[in-house]
Amino acid sequence: MTAEPTLIGSVRRALHLLDAVGASERPVPAKVLARSVGLPLPTTYHLLRTLVHEGYLRKLDDGYALGDQVSELCQRTTLHAFLPRTRPALRALRDEMRGAAYLSLYSDGDIKLIDIADSPAAPSVDLWVGVHESAHATAFGKCILSGLDSDGRRDYLSRHRLADLTPHTITDRQVLEQMLVRCGDVFRDREEYLLGTACVATPVRAPGVLGAVAVSLPARRLGSAPLQSLHRTARRVSRALAV
Repeated sequence: MTAEPTLIGSVRRALHLLDAVGASERPVPAKVLARSVGLPLPTTYHLLRTLVHEGYLRKLDDGYALGDQVSELCQRTTLHAFLPRTRPALRALRDEMRGAAYLSLYSDGDIKLIDIADSPAAPSVDLWVGVHESAHATAFGKCILSGLDSDGRRDYLSRHRLADLTPHTITDRQVLEQMLVRCGDVFRDREEYLLGTACVATPVRAPGVLGAVAVSLPARRLGSAPLQSLHRTARRVSRALAV
């Protein structure tokens, strides 16, 4: 006989409220929500205040609507839907190149790190500065920037400061633009993001998708990195994203 799972009642009630708000095309008053989910009104108000505080709901004059946190969650869910198709290729790349492997995508005007395949023998880089602040200093960020058209790249760079992360970081926009043109289909970061660490990346492309696969390595190993493994993985990931 299978034991019943232990469920947290307050979490279930909050989720039911979210469902009720999401099912309506218009803001829903608290009294209507209380009736629709079968909760006492004081309990409903308590849960609604919590959901508003956390950004999952917004309180308007005529009721409650979904908040920004729900939109961000939906966006992340869409991006993460790729993972079952792409993760095996990243893990194989990690093992072949003996370095942590990364998948990043351009989404809604920003460069987002979607997945990392690492291990004790191939640890990932300490991401002490967020990806959205450091695209100019990472191989995968520069790879994606190079794939944007001139207007898209100009827009991105106008919204992101070229922060000086190490003595090797490119902080001059003109120098960065020239480097993006020269790199071809392989992009490198030699201690630009973190001293002692290097990264190599190549583009991932599918209909409606612009991204990059990358591997981080000790800087001393950058020159011997087997780029054929990187290119093969990029092709595998591109096919997976096109499905």
